[in-house]
Formats: sequence, C-alpha cells, structure tokens
Amino acid sequence: MAILRGGKRIGGYDVRIGIPRDKSLDDVAGDKRLQRRQGGNPETTMGRFQSYVNEAEGFARKARFYAEFALPKGVDSGSIFSEGFEDTSLAALEKTSFPSQEDLLAVQQANGRRVRAFCSSISMPEREMVTKEVRHGNAPARNIVYDMKSAPISATFYADKFMRERSYFELWQKAAMSTSSTFNTNYYENYVSNLNIFQLGQFASRQERDDITYGVQLIDVYPTKVGAIEYSHDANSIQTVDIDFSFRYWINYFIDRQGNIELGSPLGRVPEIKNNRGIFGSLINKLPPELRRAGRDVLNDLRRRVPLGRVTGGRVFPPFKIPPLNI
Repeated sequence: MAILRGGKRIGGYDVRIGIPRDKSLDDVAGDKRLQRRQGGNPETTMGRFQSYVNEAEGFARKARFYAEFALPKGVDSGSIFSEGFEDTSLAALEKTSFPSQEDLLAVQQANGRRVRAFCSSISMPEREMVTKEVRHGNAPARNIVYDMKSAPISATFYADKFMRERSYFELWQKAAMSTSSTFNTNYYENYVSNLNIFQLGQFASRQERDDITYGVQLIDVYPTKVGAIEYSHDANSIQTVDIDFSFRYWINYFIDRQGNIELGSPLGRVPEIKNNRGIFGSLINKLPPELRRAGRDVLNDLRRRVPLGRVTGGRVFPPFKIPPLNI
C-alpha cells in the first residue's frame, strides 16, 4: 500500500501516482537475492544427481512420442498375382487384384495424418542378442554372439465412427494378400514399408516444445494382425484398434545414421529475469518508482488497444509464429 496516492483521469486513461512503502521490487533484475549460481555442489550425491538431470534436461515422458506410418508402394496399375496363378479372366482380375500404387497413395494422403495423430500408444522395439555357449577344455564357457532378434511390436489407435484407422491397416494387409476367394499373396517388396518412432522433448537451446530427442526406424514393416473390435452396452468409452507389426530389423537414427546429437549442460540454465522490452518499456524503467506504475498502466492499455509489436513490446498479429514439428 502506498503512503500517498492520487489519481486523475486524462482522456481515456486513468493515471494514478503514489509513493510506495516498500521499494524492494524497484530493481528486480539487479536484486542479488534472486541471483544464483548454475547447478549445485557436484561433490554431493544430490549435486551429482541434479547435474545428471540437467544434462538430460529432464526425463523422457511416456506421452511425448510421435509415430510415423506409411503405406507400402503397392503394385503398378493393374494386377499382379502370385506365381502359379493362371486365371486371368476379367472376373478374376477384379476379385484378386492388389491395391495399386494410386490407391495406396490416395489413402495415405487422405488418412495418413489422422492415423499418426490417433496413435494412442506404441512400443519401442526391443533387441536381443542371440548367443551360443562355447567351451574350450575345462575353462568356463563363453556366450558368443552370432545373431540378434527383435519381437514384433504393437500399437493402439483411437477409432473414428467410420473406422478409417482400421480400414487403413486392412488395406495394408490387402496389399500382402488378396482378401477375395483366391487369397493370392503379393511380392514381399510390394507390402512392406518403414515405420519411424520418435521420443519428443524440448531443448533448452531452442524454443521448440516438440523436437526429436531419440528416434528409431523399423525396416520392412507390415501389419500382421488387425485386432478385434469389442462392443458392450456396459461401456461408452472411445473405441480403439490394436495392430501388431512385424519387421525385419531396426536402426537407431542417432547411432546407425550418425545424426547430430545435442546433449544438455550439467550446469543447467539459470532463469533470466528480463526487463520490459521495447522502446517504451525501457523508458518507463528509467522513471522514478512513483511514476513507473502510472506509465506502465498507460503502456499496457496501449498494448491492448494498438498492438504495435516491436515498438511497444507487444505481439504483432496475425499470424503468430508457431515453431514447426521438425520431423
């Protein structure tokens, strides 16, 4: 509360002037009580733990992920049959043809983004080294690596009322095997694709909230199972679709492809206390404390009425710049 306070309405502005009792907030940026050193004491257990957390810039979150699906290339316009299939009649052609490149591309463009957005959960692939026990004489045995393997992964998708997410993967399966009465199988390269799975996070050096911090690519992926849809009058929750994927192998984008890895600092970032930006904001900070509040009120009112952007420190509109998702 101010010791003395007075005000007068000038034009459309309510100008109030007062002498504050406490001047501790006059120079917040220069207040030594709010200044601290980076990081903690690295010689203590908690200090080391804090430095590790700072290096990681926080922990990975289960909900911060992005999965990128793409339908296979399919076949050229027309029909391709498995070896040994001899019926080339028009009726057989219409029943046994696989999705063409044009069909798959059209569905990918229409529903690809929806499928990615509606992916509610997915598993990062595992990798197991296959070993064989080798013993020489009476010495303890060694487990020698001779192969590696990965188990299939699964994903869950929210389904809209048209079940377009389920149809998306049914079409993918149809690219592998015709669902007509002949059930012909397609060539391997015509029904496999690649799948990208990314861990997302925010880098302290950039202002982007959604950025890739870890990523893998699954090679030669295709859906082996489109899960059943369960209905019940006892529940009214959102319908989901479970999909199982098989793949040949997977690679780490940052290791196997030598991507640019940006790691955090063990000292972390010290919060920066900024003064009001803009020409007017700098001038107001040079006023006596008794007049600073009145000038700030006038400036804020001006910002709301006339957003002059760089001049007043407000934003220019529209459009507002939103950092894109770098994927």
